[in-house]
Amino acid sequence: MPIADLIALDVGGANLKAADGRGWTHHEPFAMWREWRRLPDVVADLFRSTSARRCVATMTGEIADCFPARAAGVAHIVESVVAAARDGGIDVGIYLVDGRIVPAADALAAPLLAAASNWHALARLAAAHAPAPRSLLVDVGSTTTDIVALVDGVPAPLARDDAGRMLSGELVYTGIERTPLPAIVRGLPHGGLVRPVAAERFADSRDAWLLLGGLPEDPANRDTADGGPATRAAARVRLAHALLVEPTDLSPTDARAAAERVAMVQARRIAAALFRVANRLGWRPDGIVFSGHGEPLARRATAVAWGALPTVSLADVVGPAVSRAAPAHAVALIARGCLR
Repeated sequence: MPIADLIALDVGGANLKAADGRGWTHHEPFAMWREWRRLPDVVADLFRSTSARRCVATMTGEIADCFPARAAGVAHIVESVVAAARDGGIDVGIYLVDGRIVPAADALAAPLLAAASNWHALARLAAAHAPAPRSLLVDVGSTTTDIVALVDGVPAPLARDDAGRMLSGELVYTGIERTPLPAIVRGLPHGGLVRPVAAERFADSRDAWLLLGGLPEDPANRDTADGGPATRAAARVRLAHALLVEPTDLSPTDARAAAERVAMVQARRIAAALFRVANRLGWRPDGIVFSGHGEPLARRATAVAWGALPTVSLADVVGPAVSRAAPAHAVALIARGCLR
């Protein structure tokens, strides 16, 4: 339990993360699209486990398809945090994509500035550790990849909203856990053939990275395509289902070869986005900052794009747990005046 006066929240579409800027973090799965009504209670439970008197929140969960529009999603998230904070007398601030922290009422009046603001806070943290004056942040999470230019120690994004960032290449909808397999590949090698992948959520990117060792096994985690454990053995079964073959006909060697193909296609897709961003910037980066628990994928992608470059891993700088909650950690530091 943090004893600090402040915590920051990162309210996503699939996870709720928190940090106090001093090393404490919290992470729990939260399927916004299914459980959005529970958000005030979930946040209230988190507040009760802390001693914070102030909360600053950032978000990406407003895009969940339970909301008819982003403004409605922002309103629900802001109002949920405010409601959760009320009993404890906790003051609430909301981080905007222009870098300001404002009262909840101001965020409700400008919802599109509050929407999808967490990447901007993360970029400010990354810029403080950039290995060169012209660097890129490459943040790979469970669902998406963020690419942000870092120039002379400050973020220099090409676009600020999700639609613009997807167009510029700065937001790529591929991640290390939750991307459905058929959204990555149309076919996979097996027995000397390339078998089609069924257009159904039988397996996710998590399964490929479990098989490759890029993600640790977690038998207690059942946030998978079939609700089974996040283990290599179960991942092989899910991969077999995606190919419509019997699990006994997909050997561990075959499964690893298929997983390798998934990883390479993801890496090439992110590399293409890196080229796109660099071309629009008019320069090739002299350094890379890696963030997120999808760093193995991020490293593959940058190697495909440019080979060896000076790199900094936020996991090495702040520790793996803080790195996984890096946007919340960054917002906490900003609120404390520790990050420009």
